[in-house]
Parts: sequence; structure tokens; C-alpha cells
Amino acid sequence: MMIPWGGVGCCLSAAALYLLGRSSGSDAEVLRSVARAGSMKDLAAILDTASKVLPLVVAISGRVGSDTPLICQQSGMRGVIVEETAEQHFLKHNDAGSWIQDSAVMLSVSKEVPWYLDDGTGRVYVVGARSAAGLILTVASEVFEESGRTLVRGTLDYLQGLKMLGVKRTERVLPTGTSLTVVGEAIKDDVGTIRIQRPHKGPFYASSKSIDQLIVNLGKWAKLYRIASMGFATFGVFLLAKRALQHFLERRRRHELQKRVLNAAAQRQAREAEGSKGTSDAEPNSKKDQLVLDICVICLEQEYNAVFVP
Repeated sequence: MMIPWGGVGCCLSAAALYLLGRSSGSDAEVLRSVARAGSMKDLAAILDTASKVLPLVVAISGRVGSDTPLICQQSGMRGVIVEETAEQHFLKHNDAGSWIQDSAVMLSVSKEVPWYLDDGTGRVYVVGARSAAGLILTVASEVFEESGRTLVRGTLDYLQGLKMLGVKRTERVLPTGTSLTVVGEAIKDDVGTIRIQRPHKGPFYASSKSIDQLIVNLGKWAKLYRIASMGFATFGVFLLAKRALQHFLERRRRHELQKRVLNAAAQRQAREAEGSKGTSDAEPNSKKDQLVLDICVICLEQEYNAVFVP
């Protein structure tokens, strides 16, 4: 029996979606249990009374700020995280001989300066936010610079099977003044500076959404993943069951057909034996096999007189 790869693939997809839904649901439950600091001043008081052994995972909101902000070269925006990419766009020959568009990253640079969240009552410095979940940088500028066309450059590109179109430069930035919610481990050093960072074990989020919105969002995704998982699982089981039923019916049909052929051959042999009592009873040992081969597969009684040639 051939393996129904479609059904197997659907079942594997269902398992993957189930795990994603379970992970999203678990993250939502963890966020519900996170301590919420109403202000930076309240967070400082919580840290003074918190246990020094167990990590304190909190959710805090404020506006992004920095004493030494970065300035984007193209847009002039001020930010604390800046990512610059340069992507070369070109046409190239494919195997069919036609031109297709493609691109390659030429440059990817990321810069970050020390920055903090400020709500008017205090500051909390954020460390390692680039690896936080939910962080989306704003596109500050997108510029496409067309490649210069010269005879020599065009000839070389043509010989290489390429046509240079230009370079796309993109700047993404986390601007100062952005309202941000950060969920992570809060610590306080000897100087009194409060930092929030990725915990050794636990959630680490940096998002423009509030923590309640994050919880609702994760809950929706968990529900969608579970529904999709059930759909893929049902369809996969249907495909597997359909293939198994087809295989069972095919084997049953072949068995019944073989049984009918053997019965018809035995009946014909019996009739011939009754009609030839006066003749010699000596027959080849392989006569039954020959009769089976000569029986028509339609009527199962007479010898075949025609065959279909593909």
C-alpha cells in the first residue's frame, strides 16, 4: 500500500499547530500572573521589598527616551535602535532563458544606545530589547537608488547573465517618545538604577500594546491554532481512513475475483471430465493453471478471445 503522504502531512501540521496553540496559551497564562507596576516609583518600592533570591518579572509602561539618541542618516529621526539594510535588486537569467527579478542583501547594520522608559515618576533602563518578542521597528525611510548605466557595465552584466536594477536602502527605528510596554525581569543595582532585562526563564516582551492587549492577542492566536489543528487533524484522518478503506476494498475485490476464477475453472474442468469419459484420463499436471490463465475476466466461464493492448 502506498503511503498517503497528504494525510500524514496534514496530521503533522495539526501536531505543529497544536504545539503552537499550547505555547501561545501558556504565554498568555504567564502574562496574567506577571506583577504589574503602576508607575516607576511603585516598581522601585516593589524591588525594595521583593525577595533577592527569586527573580521579579514585571510589566511596566512608559515612553522611550535616551540621553544619547541615534539620528537616522536618511530620515533624520531620533531613535534608540536603528537598523539599516541595503538590498541589491537585479534581473537574472533562469534555466528557461527568461529574465526573473531577484535580490541580495548587501549591507545589514544594527545600532543601539542605552535607553530607558520614563513615565514622569522615574526611569527604568531596558537591556537587550532587540531580542524581545513583539518588538516592531518603525520604517523611517525607504529609498531606491537606480544603478548607473554604462556600456562597459551593461556588457559585463549581460555576460554574467545579470541586469542590475538598483539598491533599495531601508531604515527601521524605535523612535524616542514611543509608548512602550516591556515585560521582563526587573533588577536594582547598588547605585539605585533599575533595569529590566530578559529573565533566565520567563516572558520577555517589548510592544506598543498594553499587557491586557497582549494577553487577548495571545489568547486569540491560541484559539485559532487549536481550531486549525482540529481542522488539519480531521482532514488528515479522513485521508488516511479513505486510503486504508480503498486498500481493504481492493484486496477484497482481488480475493473475490481470484476465488471466482478458481471456482469457474474447477467447474469447467468437471464438465470437460464428464464429457470425455471415453477418452484417456491422462492430462498434464499444469492444466488447472492453464485454465485459470485462459478464463475471461468478464464472464469468468469461457476462454478469452481478445485482449486490450495499451
